[in-house]
Amino acid sequence: MTPKKYLHPHYWRDYFNITLGLVLYALGLIAFVKPAGVVTGGLAGVALLVEYGTNGTIPLQYTYFAVNLVLLLVALKIIGVKFLIKTIYGVVVLTLLISLFQTIITKPIVAGEPLMSALIGGLFCGAGVGLVFNSNGSTGGTDIVVAVINKYRNIAFGRAMMFIDFAIISSSFFVMHDAIKVVHGLIVMGIMTYTVDMVINGVRQSVQFMIFSDKYAIIADAINHELRRGCTVLDGTGWYSKEPKKVIVLLARNTEAAQIFRMIRAIDEKAFISQSVVRGVWGQGFDPINPLKNKPQRAKTVDS
Repeated sequence: MTPKKYLHPHYWRDYFNITLGLVLYALGLIAFVKPAGVVTGGLAGVALLVEYGTNGTIPLQYTYFAVNLVLLLVALKIIGVKFLIKTIYGVVVLTLLISLFQTIITKPIVAGEPLMSALIGGLFCGAGVGLVFNSNGSTGGTDIVVAVINKYRNIAFGRAMMFIDFAIISSSFFVMHDAIKVVHGLIVMGIMTYTVDMVINGVRQSVQFMIFSDKYAIIADAINHELRRGCTVLDGTGWYSKEPKKVIVLLARNTEAAQIFRMIRAIDEKAFISQSVVRGVWGQGFDPINPLKNKPQRAKTVDS
């Protein structure tokens, strides 16, 4: 890494967001999920199973770090340290945070309400994992395994992780012999997955409009001057009428959709409009293009 890239503000911002996400994840895991006696997915779930099964003899941070260490050693040889720096950072910091919070938080914050505790824990953990993923970080675990496999073969990451998480949570029945705990664990997995998706995609969610109107020039000018948005006018042909048509393509924030509809209706009530949701838009007027985040994102589910 060159000095200029190393000192780039986005580089430090990524590590700040990863650290904040790890704090939220560790807090949710130790303050809420663990006191509820619930198992999550991923390697953290395996570590919790070991702790529950040994009655606390083997704390979860020991299992978490030991297994991750083995996985990292294998991955370092195959993938290389350059692509695992943030993963190594995430594993080390999360292990330290789990140990720290276990010494600070000795009593359940939400006592006598295991489901409520699990729900709050799922929100904290999901928000934390979302922040980590959003900065191209990782909390290790089966993420490392998938990264190694993806070097040789492309796999459906999301679907594989869903089945792995389901298997880990379901296996908690053989340790705790309590079906309710399994249900609570599956609820936590659902809450985490939803929260991760909202953190990663919710803020940047945008909409795309395709507007068909004979008054396209007036609408396009209004978009430019009233909404302060750019738009593109495409040439098209109505295949039924065989007549040329102009199509306006507009990208905007989701919160601007109602204003756009009102403006178009005021100009041309006969306009034909389609609206679709887009996961993210980068460039002028939207999210900045971060050169350190320009790798295509694979589909991710919750793991740690």
